[in-house]
Amino acid sequence: MQNTRLNNLFDAIARVLGQWFLNPWRRLSLLIISFLFGFFLGNAVSTTAGQRAELDIVAAGFFVLFTEITSRIFYSRRFLERRSLLVDSLNLLKVGFTYSLFLEAFKLGS
Repeated sequence: MQNTRLNNLFDAIARVLGQWFLNPWRRLSLLIISFLFGFFLGNAVSTTAGQRAELDIVAAGFFVLFTEITSRIFYSRRFLERRSLLVDSLNLLKVGFTYSLFLEAFKLGS
């Protein structure tokens, strides 16, 4: 890419944020927020898709595809050697989403 002012600005912001998230407490808090957002997303999706009952199969297929792609990225050899914050938070988003869907299934089954 060309070395424009906008490109330099984005690089500087990414570098500062990367250094800011090197702190273990900030990293842990971001990962917890990602897990909780996944949990919220799972509750919202299951409630909305169940209420409308129009695109249940399409939404379920999309979210199965999302979880499978995320698992494929997270558990590949290339990322097991060097994990990034983005991949870790995406995996915890998937875990929170899956956990909320299991809890919704238990609520419906009882």
